[in-house]
Amino acid sequence: MSRTPYLTGHHAPVGDEITTTGLAVDGTLPPELTGCLLRNGHNPRPGVTPAHGGTGSGMVHGIRLRDGRAEWYRNRWVRTPALDGAPHLTENGVDLTASPAGTHVVAHAGRLLALSGTHLPFALTADLETLGPDNFAGRLRTPMTAHPKADPVTGELHFFGASPFPPFLTYHVAGPTGELVHSTEIPRATAALKHDFALTGRHVLFLEGNVTFHPDDQSGVPYRWDERHPARIGVLPRGAGGGRDVRWFSIEPGSLRHVANAYEDGDGRIVVEGPAMDREGFQLSSDWWTGAPGRGSEPYARSYTRRWVIDTVAGTVDEQIIDDLTVEFPTINAALLGAEHRYQYAVAYPDHEGYGSHGIVKYDRVTGARRIHRVGDARMPGEALFVPADGGTREDDGYLLTVVSDLKQDTSSLVVLDATGLNRVAAVALPRRVPVGTHGSWIPAG
Repeated sequence: MSRTPYLTGHHAPVGDEITTTGLAVDGTLPPELTGCLLRNGHNPRPGVTPAHGGTGSGMVHGIRLRDGRAEWYRNRWVRTPALDGAPHLTENGVDLTASPAGTHVVAHAGRLLALSGTHLPFALTADLETLGPDNFAGRLRTPMTAHPKADPVTGELHFFGASPFPPFLTYHVAGPTGELVHSTEIPRATAALKHDFALTGRHVLFLEGNVTFHPDDQSGVPYRWDERHPARIGVLPRGAGGGRDVRWFSIEPGSLRHVANAYEDGDGRIVVEGPAMDREGFQLSSDWWTGAPGRGSEPYARSYTRRWVIDTVAGTVDEQIIDDLTVEFPTINAALLGAEHRYQYAVAYPDHEGYGSHGIVKYDRVTGARRIHRVGDARMPGEALFVPADGGTREDDGYLLTVVSDLKQDTSSLVVLDATGLNRVAAVALPRRVPVGTHGSWIPAG
């Protein structure tokens, strides 16, 4: 068995593709959960050991629910040139088609896209078969972030392309019918690692931390912490003037991978939240992703939720750590994306070695309370996706869907929680252990 941390335990890859129908359900699935839960993750083929946990070939897992039944489970590799060993980099930079496509899977305007963040998206069928790279009818000439934002008001898909080579950052908008309608380069951006970004009703926010490109790095992904590189947030007004209107605001040193949400408050200030790491936390995480000897079981360490409040008039940023729980993969009710929200959810990690403390955490941003659903010893949940309940009137009227890996039983299940109290509603027994992956989407039946 491999001793590489990202190929062992909950993260150990599976070696084949299967399809299973008629899955057993413990409890009662709410009938409004009619659609497909998709989850992507890095899953190299048997015998392949990638140099970095984030470069293994993507595999999408799907669970189809309908009217209280779990109809099927299937898993498929995303068949890109990288699956067959094509290099991820060329002499001239990134080969945009040689993608692992293993970070996220999203749907927009009738298209299903597997994403890596460093390459073109790859289109999939509803049965998870690969159609090929999608360059938006030839208009997309940069990578596509693995974290596009679907505006719940306009139906637009906002995203960016980042590169360690100029132009370092390009902002894109796809219209509600899927065509690419806007692209603009963002001036004064750098080669800093940019994984996620934020969208509000009036602004687009780009986050540059202290992790930046180092071409001589041999870890598998050439990025390192660099104190000389300033951490900052770029604020771009939506729909006016293009990239030249961006303003950059300095923030405290750190590295943020995922944004929970952002919005304008009642005083016109911009509020951004998400889990961020300090230098030590980043190094612990990096050591895990690169398989450094002696690293523990988990990729995330010292990743605490921070809040940035940007006053664009005064030109200031107020920053604070608002919780001391190690978390990652923050989510919200997507209907509130870009607007002020009360509740947010995340995967809770133990601060020390061991699996018993993993869970799903819910934050109430009004009262400051937090509640944790513990998944049990030797069990680990993935990103929890919010699905609204039929007829719900409150922000948290709905369900959280998470795939839980069980090492003791060598199994996995799709667990459905009541988002209000985090009580378990139902669990779908999956036909195999599903490796803990990265991100996914709930695709309601059309």
